[in-house]
Amino acid sequence: MRKTLMGASALALLLAWQPAAADMAAAEKWIDQEFQPSVLSRDEQLAEMEWFVKAAEPFQGMEINVLSETIPTHTYESETLTKAFEEITGIKVNHQLLGEGEVVQAVQTQMQTGRNLYDAYVNDSDLIGTHARLQLAVNLTEFMNGAGADVTNPGLDLEDFMGISFTTGPDGNLYQLPDQQFANLYWFRKDWFDREDLQAAFKERYGYDLGVPVNWSAYEDIAEFFSVHVKEIDGVRIYGHMDYGKRAPDLGWRMTDAWLSMAGAGSKGQPNGVPVDEWGIRMEEGTCNPVGASVSRGGAANGPAAVYAIRKWDEWLRNYAPPGAANYDFYQSLPALSQGNVAQQIFWYTAFTQSMVAPKSEGNNTVDDEGNPLWRMAPSPHGPYWEEGQKLGYQDAGSWTILKSTPLDRAKAAWLYAQFVVSKTLDTKKSHVGLTFIRDSSVRHESFTERASKLGGLVEFYRSPDRVLWSPTGINVPDYPKLAQIWWQQIGDVNSGAFTPQEAMDRLASEMDVTMARMQRADESAGVYGGCGPRLNEERDPEYWLSQPGSPKAKLANEKPQGETIAYDELIKRWQQAN
Repeated sequence: MRKTLMGASALALLLAWQPAAADMAAAEKWIDQEFQPSVLSRDEQLAEMEWFVKAAEPFQGMEINVLSETIPTHTYESETLTKAFEEITGIKVNHQLLGEGEVVQAVQTQMQTGRNLYDAYVNDSDLIGTHARLQLAVNLTEFMNGAGADVTNPGLDLEDFMGISFTTGPDGNLYQLPDQQFANLYWFRKDWFDREDLQAAFKERYGYDLGVPVNWSAYEDIAEFFSVHVKEIDGVRIYGHMDYGKRAPDLGWRMTDAWLSMAGAGSKGQPNGVPVDEWGIRMEEGTCNPVGASVSRGGAANGPAAVYAIRKWDEWLRNYAPPGAANYDFYQSLPALSQGNVAQQIFWYTAFTQSMVAPKSEGNNTVDDEGNPLWRMAPSPHGPYWEEGQKLGYQDAGSWTILKSTPLDRAKAAWLYAQFVVSKTLDTKKSHVGLTFIRDSSVRHESFTERASKLGGLVEFYRSPDRVLWSPTGINVPDYPKLAQIWWQQIGDVNSGAFTPQEAMDRLASEMDVTMARMQRADESAGVYGGCGPRLNEERDPEYWLSQPGSPKAKLANEKPQGETIAYDELIKRWQQAN
């Protein structure tokens, strides 16, 4: 059950079921026509589908509702895998797609009201601290060993999921099951970086080689080089940077998705900083009670590193990005790279790899005539406050989440669907469609070895040991929906010019502390957060905390050290050797 591929014991359990012939005919059709390639043999696929058919018998004819955000992986699930699931199991699934903010709102509404809006959600693991504290989500560890044992796939193989640590609470229990996973990495036009004339011009101007930036100083130099000095390639006005700044909820996620951590604001520790995480929230090791976000309480949300991070986001967006980028949102900015007028992007989600490998005929100007990418992805550069041992970026792990307000029979049917769309039978094919890997066995499948050269470094990244340096929001955040909504409004005030980065981050940190103080009162009086709600430190002179080792970190005299780069081919060689 916990072997890399389906073990003999799991296969024997699956083969013990005797499903109806008609259902298995549907399973065979889908296996042969859609669920290839797979890490399982055809016999193993059939055995796994036989188990689903039998386990679903009590729920045949049921219609359930699930919700996820709109990305290619979920579109495939909604349009294709729901049909397969219904034909094989007899359970109809309405898999609705909405924006990420609307998904979070629906989850929050169901938790607050107890009304069963959806039977399951693909809810980012960023809420793990929330789910573990509020105990309003089904504890999957207990469910799989208790009420849901009869609908838990013997071949699920939890150890094969790369992001299982992200969905495990501080109590060691699993609350969510990864469905799709993607990192924010560095993206660049390798064809431009490889041009000898541009290499010579860059070295003459900056004194070091044009290559993958290791630090933010090099990223800034490269952004300036292409936007200000190169300006035009093949008759097209080009830019050295891309980002977004529209005043909307996803502007907040732009920052909570480890931007402060990339600059170096947090503490050392993986998957998240200890005691200060990438949000700047402090929670002492061995406890479950956050103690503050402001520097005056030992947090780092308004410390020098965080202010530096916001200032650089604002400066680069104004100085080096294409006109209009400041008005883009998350969904507009990332596909915009396919226009072919941007040299690099420091914060690029691999969920959009699919659009970047589309053929030229579909308007993608970042591939050649044979469909080979002219770009590559690489590790994110880090800011001057970053130290070895810190996380280096964000990794989204959209994960199946069932709330306790869902009736048991509907929860069981939804759990079957969730396991179906992440099963080994079809996960490799789903990974080829969405390029959002969740299983180690899938990313190591020979079909991805063959396809790797077309994916610009994605396969090499996910096969490398470095992938652990990218992680989602961790357990320091006590209530994600309540705190996340604070961010975008304050960051929006920087983009509009209403407040300086320091003023905005002071306001943000203070508002986070005020919100956590309310949580503290609710927890102390009614145990809302299970005793793991905030317990804020008393405020004291910020200089006290800034003079202590670790985060929050005192302002550096020089926030722009010498730029440092590495050759992309050397980087890939390191990954391959480490792997």
